[in-house]
Amino acid sequence: MATGKVIRRAVKAAAAGMLHYSGMRRAMAAYRRSQSGGRRILIVSYHRVVSDFTGELQRSIPGLLISQETFRRHLEEAHAAGFELASIGDAVDVMNGRRVAKKDLCVVTFDDGYRDVYRYAYPVLKEMGVPAITYLPTAFINTEKRFNHDRLFHLLRRVQERRFKPLYDTLPAPALQLLGPILSGQKSVSASLDDFIGEHPSRVLTDIIDALEQQLGGGADLVPEQGDVMNWDEVRRMARDGFEFGAHTLGHTVLTLEPQEVVEREILESKRAIEREVGITVRDFAYCNGWYSDEVIRVLSANGFRSGVTTEDMPNRIGGDPFTLKRKVLWENFSLGMLGDYSSSLTGCQLDDCFGVLGMSSPVPGKRPHFISAPGGGNQVSGGVAGAGNQLTSAPVLLSTPASNTNEIVMAPGATTTVQEVP
Repeated sequence: MATGKVIRRAVKAAAAGMLHYSGMRRAMAAYRRSQSGGRRILIVSYHRVVSDFTGELQRSIPGLLISQETFRRHLEEAHAAGFELASIGDAVDVMNGRRVAKKDLCVVTFDDGYRDVYRYAYPVLKEMGVPAITYLPTAFINTEKRFNHDRLFHLLRRVQERRFKPLYDTLPAPALQLLGPILSGQKSVSASLDDFIGEHPSRVLTDIIDALEQQLGGGADLVPEQGDVMNWDEVRRMARDGFEFGAHTLGHTVLTLEPQEVVEREILESKRAIEREVGITVRDFAYCNGWYSDEVIRVLSANGFRSGVTTEDMPNRIGGDPFTLKRKVLWENFSLGMLGDYSSSLTGCQLDDCFGVLGMSSPVPGKRPHFISAPGGGNQVSGGVAGAGNQLTSAPVLLSTPASNTNEIVMAPGATTTVQEVP
């Protein structure tokens, strides 16, 4: 498997070099520009910017990480590729036709509000004069809590290190789906965790965390030291310097797995918390795991939001829906060349979506089925999908149909991206 990765990295790096130096990369960028309605609107997504990538890699989810130096190079690369580094509001205005852009736009976004962003991304952004927006799951801000995906990753690594054999009889039933592929060697911890988080609501994750911690005997070493999030003072300091903040639910909740009342509470209370603590108007939202539905969009639209960002790696188009903005999720390895070092040509090809143009990646749709529980029991169709007020007493109700049944490969929990081999 390791040999295969090296070969794929070498092939991709070689292809990027050929595209870059032959001028084909520039032609592909022009093609994407034409497809997008005259201007490209690239939105890139990051999670954690760290000072020591190699060291952090030993204890954290790889797909969430990028080094400070590589992050800086990404910004320089975007500028060199002809992009204007712009705000999310600028991008929405151009898409809606309220503004005409003189150049292609690149918007920098961060999900989850990790403190690493404050420590290592914020100084770079400020120094370079680059705008950015951070999407906050507000129940974690100003706390010592860690995200479920980080806690589970940490626990699963402890299970591996201790060669621990879980007692499935005392674990929640879905735990076998998570642990089985890892302990059998079929999947990495990250891959199995990604698949699992996409299928189960938050309460299932917390039940498994609690049960695993109990089986492992408890103790401070079962809670990850890394993965801490910002406090409100840090958020306010960034906001005073002009950086924007959007909502990302209260508890980093995948909304398409939750009933209507939870969807509304997670969206509205996270918006209100940021507005109360920071004194700004929150108009932008990021879907956890990149998953959305017509029902989630309806709640956003009805409550003063102007945009919602997905993790669908596709071009944004002028005149497109601002509540299904496409993003390219980036991490350290997207820029690794043939020898494992930083590759400028490969990074440029990633930003210009050359591999998408060549059909070497297949975007995974973020639109998902959504089930709404009716008050007082049973399930109810909403929005006239099957007739207003229709009641069901057993099976859940499908509110929207997925755009495709494409199998998923995801880079990091909470960040569905494309079926694309990573260097």
